[in-house]
Amino acid sequence: MERFVCTVCGYVYDKEEGDPDNGIEPGTAFEELPDDWVCPECGVGKEDFEPEGAEEEEEEGEEP
Repeated sequence: MERFVCTVCGYVYDKEEGDPDNGIEPGTAFEELPDDWVCPECGVGKEDFEPEGAEEEEEEGEEP
């Protein structure tokens, strides 16, 4: 499952659901979203999203 999380508000973009309220059909990959697509919750751009689980992987890789 391909999901991307907004690092500002926590909104999750799920490829399977798309963003139909903003014209994005279910099945649309995050990479295929238009460049001007913004988070429907807080309005930030795609650059403020990261793959779900990326933050957890970074934390696991850190040394105390």
